[in-house]
Amino acid sequence: MKAIILAAGRGTRIARNVEQVPKSTLPIDGVPLIRRSVKLLQEQGLECVVCTGFKEDKIKEALSGLDNITYCYNPFYDITNSIASIWFARSELDDDILVMNADVYFSKEILEQLIEDERNPVMAIDYSRTTEGDYFFYTSMDGRIEKYGKGLPIEQRSCEYVGMAKIGKSFLPKFVGRLNELIGSQRHNFWWENILYSFTDKKEENIYTVDVDGRFWAEIDYFDDYARIIDYVSRQG
Repeated sequence: MKAIILAAGRGTRIARNVEQVPKSTLPIDGVPLIRRSVKLLQEQGLECVVCTGFKEDKIKEALSGLDNITYCYNPFYDITNSIASIWFARSELDDDILVMNADVYFSKEILEQLIEDERNPVMAIDYSRTTEGDYFFYTSMDGRIEKYGKGLPIEQRSCEYVGMAKIGKSFLPKFVGRLNELIGSQRHNFWWENILYSFTDKKEENIYTVDVDGRFWAEIDYFDDYARIIDYVSRQG
C-alpha cells in the first residue's frame, strides 16, 4: 500500500498566526507534524509519496534523513487545489492507496482502523463532531456518504470528515478516470476528495465511512487547531 500525502498548499487561514512555513511542518513535541505522520505510515509498511508545492524545501527539510520517500511537485500550487496535486502524482496510483492531507494529526490506532477496513473506498470520519468543524457528511445507516459540504445544514450533519481515506486497487481505474475527467474540464480548484464525492452525486458508487470512535485527531486549519494538538500532546505526558 502507498500513502499519498498532500502537502502542497499554502495554508492561508493559519498564515497570519505562524511563520511563512507549510503548516504540516509545525512542530509537535519538537517533531514536524509531517515527519511524525510519515514515520507512523512507514511503521505500518506504507510507501510514502509526498505531494509538494509551497515551500517545497521546508517539507524536504522536515523529512530529511527518512528513506524511501517519493516527491511529486505541483508547480501550480498557488492557483490550484489538492486535486491538481494528486494529478501530478497520478503515476504513483498503481496500488492500494491511503490519501491524506498533510496537516492532519492522527494516532496509530486511527491509521490501523482505516487500513483494516475492508470496504472500498472508505473515508475516516468522526460521528462525535457535528456542530463545529470544517467539512461534514450526512451518511446512511450503513455509513455511505449521501450528502457532503462545508455549509451542510447542522440538522443534516452526521459527522465530520477527518482528512484521510483509503482507496483499494480495484477502485483505482474509476478513481483515476474521474480524476482525469475533472482535470480535463478545468476543475483544478477542486479538493482531491471531490473525486470521491462525485460518485455520490448520482449514486454511481458507494463511498463508505469509518468512525474514529472517539480517538483524538485534528486537522490544522486555524491556529486554534494547532493549539488543541499541543494541549493534547502535553496532557499525554
